[in-house]
Amino acid sequence: MPTRRGSCVLHLLSSQEPDFLSAHQEALRFLQDLVRIDTSSPPGNETEAARYIQGVLAYEGIESQIYEREPGRGNLVARLEGNGSKRPILLMGHLDVVGVEPDAWTEEPFGAVIKDGYLYGRGSQEDKGMVAVALGVFLMLHRSGMELDRDVILMAEAGEEGSPQLGAQYMIDEHFPEIDAEFALNEGGSIIQQNDRWVVSVATTEKVSRGMRLIAHGTSGHGSRPLPDNPIVHVAAAVAKFGSWQYLMKLSETTREYFRRMAEVVEPERADLYRNLENPSRTAEVQEKLRLTDFTANSMLRTSISPTIIEGGFRSNVIPAEASVRLDIRALPDDEPAWLVSELTRIIDDPAVEIVPPGRGRPSSPPMPMDSDLFRALEVAQASVFPGGLVVPTMVTGATDSAQLRAKGVKAYGIGSVTDEATGSRAHGNDERTPVEGVGLFVRFLYRTVTEVAGG
Repeated sequence: MPTRRGSCVLHLLSSQEPDFLSAHQEALRFLQDLVRIDTSSPPGNETEAARYIQGVLAYEGIESQIYEREPGRGNLVARLEGNGSKRPILLMGHLDVVGVEPDAWTEEPFGAVIKDGYLYGRGSQEDKGMVAVALGVFLMLHRSGMELDRDVILMAEAGEEGSPQLGAQYMIDEHFPEIDAEFALNEGGSIIQQNDRWVVSVATTEKVSRGMRLIAHGTSGHGSRPLPDNPIVHVAAAVAKFGSWQYLMKLSETTREYFRRMAEVVEPERADLYRNLENPSRTAEVQEKLRLTDFTANSMLRTSISPTIIEGGFRSNVIPAEASVRLDIRALPDDEPAWLVSELTRIIDDPAVEIVPPGRGRPSSPPMPMDSDLFRALEVAQASVFPGGLVVPTMVTGATDSAQLRAKGVKAYGIGSVTDEATGSRAHGNDERTPVEGVGLFVRFLYRTVTEVAGG
């Protein structure tokens, strides 16, 4: 589809510095408009947000398509054509958000209120901030008339929050040629200052959700007569074993480099822990301190287990016939489900407790390379926009739609908008917000990255 203009005037403009102030204000307006569209999943309603983006693109003369597996759960795709000398790059973000507890917010969750330098609203961090900035950069490239070596594809997908079969997975299964790319930039990273140095975290890999269920069966009876096969007792004993027990530490290329680089910017006490992770004489002490004080770092070191829901019983004086507990297991990419089940069986060591294996989840894949053209472009952009900072490869302890793309051979990297220490990550939390000035910095960073890797 024709999406580039080639006049001499536009080529002249493409060599000039972009108007980042206007681009900042435009991306901020996009973000406010998107936050005001309630796309809580369920039910999702992503098509309304997709149509909003489609209208913005149409005003600029850019064609786009909306793909739905189910009515109302739309995925938008648009493309700027390059000269074809290199394979495309995909800019992506999801339109759906998690629900809210309105009474727990100080601002209206879908009001997109700007107050004290922050934009408040569900999705302002995850992931409409990414969508708004990607849309803004997409328009900047289109207006510039810049010759591109790669097609630049924009995808705003549905269903990331628990229904990827309606979003990224649907697009991969049914419309992959529309989004096939060498590289992708998605959510998963962050930009924040650590001790006066900017740290740009780039996700090169992520853990894999392997949720399991433990079930115990026993004899039901009167609560006045304790029974040895009480299923609540057996499930509780199994859960208690995960209170302090952990899988062995296992570092990858990504996490080893993460701790090496982060030791340069964190406070001395934490830097000492990071530098001595693999010191045989100190590793046990270091790992225990991280378990108690640095929960993200600890999760990056190993497959983690968190009991999240326990169920059993219906009256205080009745011993139930069944009790169960759900385990949120976030596995390292190479820890396979069959191995995890065998390890849980060994740890629980109770034949009365049945382990229900996980269903089909997101796929696992090896870490993305740190010597690719895109990773180098991210480092160049960091040096330009955040001088004196550093890029840090990281492992996402949650899950994103990058997993499905990586399994298809797309080199997908996770980035994120600018936050600050007072805000941190409020994704999925109450009073989710993003710094207004951070939106402008993220526009600069993403634009520099894309022009570095795709500009002719």
